[in-house]
Amino acid sequence: MMRMKYLVALATLSLALVGCSGSKDVVPDNPPSQIYATAQQKLQDGNFRGAISQLEALDNRYPFGPYSQQVQLDLIYAYYKNDDMPMAQATISRFMRLNPTHPNIDYVMYMQGLTDMALDQSALQHFFGIDRSDRDPSNARQAFKDLSQLVQSYPNSQYTPDAQKRLVALKDRLSTYQLSVVKFYTKRGAYVAVVNRAKEMLSDYPDTQSTREALPYMENAYRKLQLTTEADKVAKLIASNNTK
Repeated sequence: MMRMKYLVALATLSLALVGCSGSKDVVPDNPPSQIYATAQQKLQDGNFRGAISQLEALDNRYPFGPYSQQVQLDLIYAYYKNDDMPMAQATISRFMRLNPTHPNIDYVMYMQGLTDMALDQSALQHFFGIDRSDRDPSNARQAFKDLSQLVQSYPNSQYTPDAQKRLVALKDRLSTYQLSVVKFYTKRGAYVAVVNRAKEMLSDYPDTQSTREALPYMENAYRKLQLTTEADKVAKLIASNNTK
C-alpha cells in the first residue's frame, strides 16, 4: 500500500513537471514598451511562465533595446520562480559577463547563490520529505562560495543580511555531509580518512553541531591508530565543548 502511494505521488509529480515544460504563449508583435508592461503585470500576478514568454520575446526581438538589461534581470527572477534553474544560471552567467559593473550586480550574485541552493535540493526529496544529507554537496559548496563573495564584495548590499543567514544554513548542510562521510569511513575502518575529514570540519565549520558530533569519531580513530597523545587532545576538546 505504501509503495502504491509513492508511485501515485511520483506520477503526480511527473505530470506537474511535464505541465511546467509545456508550450509557451504566442507573443504579439507589439511595441517594446507594451510587451514589457505585459511582462511586468504577469510578474506581479505570479504568472511566471507567462512573464517568461513576454520577456524572452522582448529579449529576442530587441536584444540591444532600452529594456535589454532590465529584461535580463527580470528573466533571472522569473526563471528562478518558475523552477527553471539551468536557464536562470545561464542568464546570470550571460549578465555577469556582459555587465560586470552594473549597479545591480549584487542582486545577480545573490540570485546566483539562490539558484545553486535550489539545485542542491532534490525535487523528489522535497516531495517525499526524505532527508538525504549524504547527497552530493557540490551545488551547496558553490552556493556557499557565491554568497560568501557577495558578503565580502558588497557588505552594505540590501541582499547581504539574507545571504549571511543562508551561509549559516549552508555551513550546517556542508558539515552534516562531512559527518556522514566520517561515519562511512569509520564503518570501513579507514581511520586515517576519518581523522583527515574531521580536521577539515574543524577548520571549515568549527562552530557547527555536526563538527562537534564528529569529534568522538576522531578520538576513536586516533585510538585505533594508537596515537594516544592526539586522542587525548581530542578528548579534552570534547570535554570542553560539553561544559559550554
